[in-house]
Amino acid sequence: MKTPFYFALALAASISTAAFMTPTFAQAPSQQQMQQGQADDEKDASPSDRAAFLNARIAALKAVLALTPDQEKLWGPVETAIRDAAKESAERANKLHTGPEPTNVFDLLNLIADQEIARAQALKKFVSAAQPLVAALSPEQKRRIPNFLGMGQTEGRAPGSGELWIFEDESD
Repeated sequence: MKTPFYFALALAASISTAAFMTPTFAQAPSQQQMQQGQADDEKDASPSDRAAFLNARIAALKAVLALTPDQEKLWGPVETAIRDAAKESAERANKLHTGPEPTNVFDLLNLIADQEIARAQALKKFVSAAQPLVAALSPEQKRRIPNFLGMGQTEGRAPGSGELWIFEDESD
């Protein structure tokens, strides 16, 4: 059955703060502009602010799922995988910002490849950690995730790893 796969994809995307490009004709700031402003504020945030943002996102995800006591037992590894991925992302970003500049295009491409490999490994760990929880969720819980994420706005494309908020430190 493909439902656990789709839900795992949706759950992985739930850690995303992707702001999708849409035309805006109104005078008021669009949701995208507000999200971009929030993302810019978060990039300038202190380490304690970043920790607070991460805690809030994890709490929001958990609240949307409305876990039962039996499901709650499966949450720990999911949260740990999210926190580990965010920590590793911050460490890679720090290394990137403090390390030497690439000297040529191939050094740059190699750096990009290393970043994508690390992101993919963290995402795989997250998906593996989430699978038992996904299997225990009700259809109603699974249906809440796409609406919470606004996945209808993706227009047939899956988010890239750079759009996932656990990797946001690397997207500066």
